[in-house]
Amino acid sequence: MPWPFRGTEAVAAGALSVRELYRFYRPVYPGVYAPPDVEPSAIQRAVAAWLWSRRRGVVAGLSASAVLGTKWINGLVAAELVHHNRRAPQMLTVHSDELSLGEITEVDGMTVTTPARTAFDLGRRLNLKDGVKRIDALMNATQLKVVEIESVIEGHPGVRGIGKLRKTLSLVDGGAESPYESLTRLMLVGAGLPRPQTQLPVFDEFGFVVAYLDMGWPEYRVGVEFDGAQHWTDARQRSRDVERLADLEALGWTIIHVSSDMLRTSAVVVGRVSAALEAAGCPRRW
Repeated sequence: MPWPFRGTEAVAAGALSVRELYRFYRPVYPGVYAPPDVEPSAIQRAVAAWLWSRRRGVVAGLSASAVLGTKWINGLVAAELVHHNRRAPQMLTVHSDELSLGEITEVDGMTVTTPARTAFDLGRRLNLKDGVKRIDALMNATQLKVVEIESVIEGHPGVRGIGKLRKTLSLVDGGAESPYESLTRLMLVGAGLPRPQTQLPVFDEFGFVVAYLDMGWPEYRVGVEFDGAQHWTDARQRSRDVERLADLEALGWTIIHVSSDMLRTSAVVVGRVSAALEAAGCPRRW
């Protein structure tokens, strides 16, 4: 039985008996069911929430972001809807926002806030760090541009959280391919370093791309790479990393590698990047 589904609809269609429904499935939300031994993904939880609203709600917030293709959203996060019924069950947050027609789209038959409207809501509700991470990921997944989010802002003057949203938008960058890359960039910019270029191509003397760096400053040939777990646990990946680093160093690049543990000691990372930039001739303004 494809899930999640509305129990009354499945029984009415003859797909299940009432006894089978209660025996083999559990409610995700009142009236909406899934197998008892699985944990819904963020998208499945969004679908369940929409079904709970009897298909009248609009999937919003992080749920909309997941449905629109954004990665890194955990299914244990509460689903979000724009809906008139504010008496939501556990693990479901309902907003009573006003949405214009241009701020709603359809994905797989569900009504969902558009990428621009989704970013608008995320940026004004989340704290700065989380807002940047989430909007970075949404921009990366949908090719959303800041100007599109600003257009939504113009249509909702005076809405709560606009100031926080504008500050968040001044720091977002859709080039980030993971939340850790977003956090690394925020750490560097927050320390006063020049804003790096993301997904930076490095060319050899023949004009061929040698590598794409997570972020860097091409005028100083300084790059920063965030190393995920595969860089430490996969022998073939480590071998490729060594060859890639040798190629970059041969072209005069200095590469600073960052791990998740190093993000907890920001002074170390900032110090290394600062030293590399200064050695390359970057005027110190931080």
